[in-house]
Amino acid sequence: MNESFPRFDTGCVRTLSACRAGLAALLLALPLFGFAPLAHAERADKDKPLNIEADNMTYDDLKQVNIFTGHVVATKGTIVIKADRVEVTQDPQGYQYATGTSSGGNLSYFRQKREGLDEYVEGTAVRIDYDGKQDLTTLTTNATVNRLQGLSTLMDTVHGSVITYDGQNDFYTAKAGKDVAGPGNPNGRVRAMLSPRNGGAAPLTGASATLVPSTTIKGNPNQ
Repeated sequence: MNESFPRFDTGCVRTLSACRAGLAALLLALPLFGFAPLAHAERADKDKPLNIEADNMTYDDLKQVNIFTGHVVATKGTIVIKADRVEVTQDPQGYQYATGTSSGGNLSYFRQKREGLDEYVEGTAVRIDYDGKQDLTTLTTNATVNRLQGLSTLMDTVHGSVITYDGQNDFYTAKAGKDVAGPGNPNGRVRAMLSPRNGGAAPLTGASATLVPSTTIKGNPNQ
């Protein structure tokens, strides 16, 4: 594509199985809190115009949605989304939302610079949803998210069925799924590679993120 244009409730009323399920879910998410230093996505991205290149465009006046197809490249500040098809909507407050989907073995792509650092978050998945109001990106089906130093040095990577990236709080969650199952991983569990902070390529600045459960990312990201 054209590069110019990606609680625990400790009450005893819970059953033992439910408590175990909650514990397992938290343990799965905890490593992702340390996935990157405490920083945020580029703050100015929200106020930048959305520019899109594509082979075709249609506008649905009834649904108030723009649909772009064919080698779509969307940019908004440091944000880049590439996909076979991108739908764009805007709410009355002016916040923009984009959904990129790809098919035929292709994956959609997302990238965003982290504020104050020479680092980028990039990811691929069949479907990528960007919520401009919350600065929340959801990657669905065969999802991978990487943290890069510059644009070439891989620092960390996470692979799962659904991955959400909260750019405002620099927070990740990942979920397992059958779509990422394969040899050696029959249950499609989340897998991650996290570089040590004291060796190899290291972040340019910033301390490690505090390990705390999310209070903002809840429920089914597909809803």
